Amino acid sequence: MELNGTTLLTKLRWNLPWMIRYPFTRSASMLEQTAFEKKHVIFTVANHFEPSWSQNGLLGQKDQIRRLKEYVKLARSTGDTVRDEDGTKFRHTNFYPAEQYDPDILEIMAEMQAEGLGETEIHLHHGVERPDTAENLRATLVEFRDTLADRHRCLSRMNGSGDPMYAFVHGNLALANSCGGRFCGVDSEMQILQDTGCYMDMTLPSAPDQSQVEMINAIYEIGGPLDRAVPHSTGRRVTANGSTPQLPLIHTGPLVLNWTRRVNGIPFPRIDDGVLAANQPADIPRLKRWLSANITVSGRSDWVFIKLYCHGFFDHDTSSLIGERAKAFFSEIVEYGARKGNFDVYFASAREAFNMTTAAIDGQKGSPGKYRDYKLRLIMDEA
Repeated sequence: MELNGTTLLTKLRWNLPWMIRYPFTRSASMLEQTAFEKKHVIFTVANHFEPSWSQNGLLGQKDQIRRLKEYVKLARSTGDTVRDEDGTKFRHTNFYPAEQYDPDILEIMAEMQAEGLGETEIHLHHGVERPDTAENLRATLVEFRDTLADRHRCLSRMNGSGDPMYAFVHGNLALANSCGGRFCGVDSEMQILQDTGCYMDMTLPSAPDQSQVEMINAIYEIGGPLDRAVPHSTGRRVTANGSTPQLPLIHTGPLVLNWTRRVNGIPFPRIDDGVLAANQPADIPRLKRWLSANITVSGRSDWVFIKLYCHGFFDHDTSSLIGERAKAFFSEIVEYGARKGNFDVYFASAREAFNMTTAAIDGQKGSPGKYRDYKLRLIMDEA
């Protein structure tokens, strides 16, 4: 049997490492959960932000700007309506592709960021037609990082000084050459990310793709040598009152099985990987699945991180990720937590999620909202 050019047997082989770990990870997660403890639930949406995307090839600048302006209107409406525990607007973190850089597009995105409608971070498709080189990857990342920081005042600096730092999402999911040489080609990608200021990667989960590693449902420090391919296949969860971790951290979204589907009356699971899309439910049972992944800093069970993702310009998904369906769903989540009294909601950018994670590692307690600017501070806010 073949699925989209890949045999079912091949996909099973790709996914066996995490599937074997899945029941043990789920059991450990349930044991860590503390009954009757009020939770602080931190949502981050990693938006693969490509206004040029279409099924028929890349769009021209005029069409991109038109789409982007329509998106801004939706983001503003939803952000004004849906706010979290400390009044922060619902918004995404917008990972813009370096290889598609357009200064006019970035100016609009910078205006969005200034308005509180989504911080800008780095996305990159590379090694697509032929394997990339380490030298070219390094140069591409540094040039785009500095352009975002110097020309558009995006990104952030550690403690407000030094070189710009960034969060990363890998195009085509092939982080650190994890697709068998396709869509990357650079074994040492993690080392280059560290050297060029990447503080956190938000590519995962990617199942059932070949790039999915065995580490799931965690915020973790990379376990393998950074100059080798796929070093993030192993790692160590970050821990409260722990040592300062090596960067970049890997921040995964939930990877859980949804057993609600029936085939001939028999439960037939499908993967829930936290995507905001029209073909996925927007309901409280789905929220509960995300919560059950229990992605936390070890030892801080009351701060639960839910990293979701979407593709911002898949037109059929617009309502689910930033429009009316998203507005209704995330309003329901906020209201549900307040009504039940067992959790508060915080909407955090990638940078803010990193700062909250770092605060938890340092032993900080209380509301995670206090730590939005704990270490990384926006260049846009510099005097």
